[in-house]
Amino acid sequence: MSDGGTQTGRDGFVITRERLRDGSHLRAIRASATPDYTVRSDEELDASLDSTLSAHPAGQDVWVFGYGSLMWNPAFLHEEQRLGTVRGWHRRFCLWLSRGRGSPDCRGLMLALDRGGVCRGMAFRIAAKRGREELLLVWRREMLSGAYLARWVSVETEAGPVRAVTFVANRAHARYSGPLSEETTADRIRAAAGELGTCLDYFDRTVLALRAFGIRDAALTRIEAALR
Repeated sequence: MSDGGTQTGRDGFVITRERLRDGSHLRAIRASATPDYTVRSDEELDASLDSTLSAHPAGQDVWVFGYGSLMWNPAFLHEEQRLGTVRGWHRRFCLWLSRGRGSPDCRGLMLALDRGGVCRGMAFRIAAKRGREELLLVWRREMLSGAYLARWVSVETEAGPVRAVTFVANRAHARYSGPLSEETTADRIRAAAGELGTCLDYFDRTVLALRAFGIRDAALTRIEAALR
């Protein structure tokens, strides 16, 4: 059983299982929230999680599909992880960031799944007995502002398909970027930084994880060429 490590930042901002559990990560984010980066209440997060779990059979293990920082820092307990492919969605830098790895004066970009294409990433299995407890930590990290929507998707793995929850871009949200050129994306990644660190560090860690798992992402390769 693993929790996958730690994502470090500065000014006391880190993403660990412990900080997600005790609420200190949420408190830090809420304390620095800006008008363009509203944060959901605990009650709203709970309601969102319960709504998502209502579509999941009770008593069964829960799978989570990660395609960005969840691959290299899941920060939740899981029993197993498998490489997998999701069809109908692709990995893209399409969410603006004014907190975390960006600022109001220099916005960064964050990955999400956007419509169309194929995405290869990592599926994590959470034991049924701690499913809601561990998923709540994921919700406190990924579902704070409403820029992501939780979706159940089919993940193709070598051991067979699994049904997993993942996080896709909310195209109706103000943080959704719409179409961006690779040069514009690279410029934002190169320049932006916030409490959790730089966008470039996030990009580099994601690329390193993809390479370590033998995953090729043509779009990120083109962005990397523009960055270098």
